[in-house]
Amino acid sequence: MRKTIISIILFLSCIIPASAQFADMGGNDPFGNNRMDNQNGMNGRNTSSDSTEQVDQYTIKRYFKSLAHKDTMAIGWAFAGSILLPGTGQIYNGDYWKLPILYCGIGGMIGGGCYYNSQFKKTGSSIDKRNSNIFFIGAAVFYWAQLLDGAASYQTYRPHLPGRATVYSTLLPGLGQIYNREYWKLPIYYTALAVSGYCWYYNNMQYRRFQSDYIKASNPDGGYTGTLSAENLQYYRDLYRRYRDYSILATVLLYILQIIDADVFGTMSDLNDSQPSVSMKLEPTVIYPISTDFNHSYAVTGLSSGALGFQLSVRF
Repeated sequence: MRKTIISIILFLSCIIPASAQFADMGGNDPFGNNRMDNQNGMNGRNTSSDSTEQVDQYTIKRYFKSLAHKDTMAIGWAFAGSILLPGTGQIYNGDYWKLPILYCGIGGMIGGGCYYNSQFKKTGSSIDKRNSNIFFIGAAVFYWAQLLDGAASYQTYRPHLPGRATVYSTLLPGLGQIYNREYWKLPIYYTALAVSGYCWYYNNMQYRRFQSDYIKASNPDGGYTGTLSAENLQYYRDLYRRYRDYSILATVLLYILQIIDADVFGTMSDLNDSQPSVSMKLEPTVIYPISTDFNHSYAVTGLSSGALGFQLSVRF
């Protein structure tokens, strides 16, 4: 398990710098937001007086200026801010009425979870433990909802925002593909995630089973009644533990893959929508001279004022 976690951390350490590098290419902020969002502003907001500051250097000072609506904030920074400070997206979007619901919901759920958890420690009741888990899950749902709401309510002049697709897929696998209108990918990703998740569950169950039997077989008074030796039990325990780690790694890679897919194809869709349509048309026409003094050259064609030719029209 430790090796799997280390492998995931190393993989993410390679992915994050690469994504930051692609974000800088073409003048894009994190999560694929064009820097013109920062230059032109949103909802009529003007940028700060120090407009000479480079827009790709987003500091804590600019973060609080953005919350005061004196500067703009890319959706990637709004999402990151909402992770560290819940309610950042709601404040930046001007949805102040949502803040009491958010803070009361998170605070109340955490308070209820702590209360029932203390009761469980005193009584050992399974009902108190269940209630504690329900309240803590409710707090997590409120926290997750404010992240999703901040991204959904984020306003920009662009009809399609790649960063929104990235945030959507980060919060819920497949939601970014729905935003990009690539519905045909949903069965692929959900099937792959379901298979890897089931393998994770099955291999972990087998690992725990052989781990328990191995402990019993290694102890003379363990009460093991099976037919496998301790060495065989150890072999199968290590085997299923390795399979479980592979299943965890596969699930994480699939999750990251669908995020990258949402960002890349969201960016491509945005580029296709932003490109002007160009059409070219070639058709026969009559070419007329600029001056009638040169009309004698068209006598051969039988036309008194022009000649046959082709016209090429390019429309932008």
